[in-house]
Amino acid sequence: MDVLVVIVNYRTAELTLRSVLAALEALDRVPQGRAWLVENGSDDGSAARFREASAREGWGDRVSVIESPENRGFAGGVNLAIRSALASGVSTRYVYLLNSDARPEPDAIAVLVDFLDAHPEAGIAGSHIYGVDGVTHDTAFRFPSVASQLEEALGIGVATRLLDRWVVSKPVPTQAAHVDWLAGASMMIRREVIEQVGLLDEDFFIYFEETDFCRRAARMGFDTWYVPESRVEHVGGASTGWKDFSKPRAPYWFEGRRHYFAKNHGRAYLWAANLAWLLGWIVGEPRRRLLGRRGPFPVRFVRDFVRHNFFPGRAARGRPTRS
Repeated sequence: MDVLVVIVNYRTAELTLRSVLAALEALDRVPQGRAWLVENGSDDGSAARFREASAREGWGDRVSVIESPENRGFAGGVNLAIRSALASGVSTRYVYLLNSDARPEPDAIAVLVDFLDAHPEAGIAGSHIYGVDGVTHDTAFRFPSVASQLEEALGIGVATRLLDRWVVSKPVPTQAAHVDWLAGASMMIRREVIEQVGLLDEDFFIYFEETDFCRRAARMGFDTWYVPESRVEHVGGASTGWKDFSKPRAPYWFEGRRHYFAKNHGRAYLWAANLAWLLGWIVGEPRRRLLGRRGPFPVRFVRDFVRHNFFPGRAARGRPTRS
């Protein structure tokens, strides 16, 4: 099989069905492909809706539905699908991660397959992502660093120019380009990468798991590429409310950030990143207020940042669930 599509659903059944149908249409342009749909403990009737859709649409063995008794997060849901597929004897050249609120254009999957076929040094390839309003989403990134944390919190133009080489969100490339990491909304992974790097780290509930995976792949010699000819529409934040800045950032975002820095750079580096961000905010916030500007942070973000990073023992314990 050429492509194994993995879609993880959590309380977005209607969007997920649209995603599955779009993926199946896109798979018509590759020699062989199947989709594995994970119902990630939604407990809202999603599984029944998927079974009904399978019977109605005649999916047959083109779509396998897996029901998880609990919400495993994005990494856990993806890994469940990959493990289940491989255990059932499925052999595939590529694994394609597609968010449940994303819809690939008809040739989006084939474009990524062709790119990876033509570039054996590339281990991961991702698409141009745009919103339902047609606006391009930032999905080509540099790895986070102490300098990037300072720049992000400062939000001052001259500082951004001075620290340009460390800014996480790169200008969106207009042609295929090597990047550090990609958003997991549309990401194709060569099977050899999974065999050598392993699966996603399930200590990331959601957010930073694709950053960590691309870093691990890079350390093993696999390049990550942004391929704008592959285009995917993405609602964004359907399960998590990521775009709603009127709500506090979820605890698992801070947990993922802490785990990413500590795992990849050590705890001293994590503390340096925390202090750099806090220093940047202390310097940048008075200027924003003087100019009547609001920082690009959700409500209560600074308070939660301090609580989760400097007093993590007082933060809510246990693995959260998405909402």
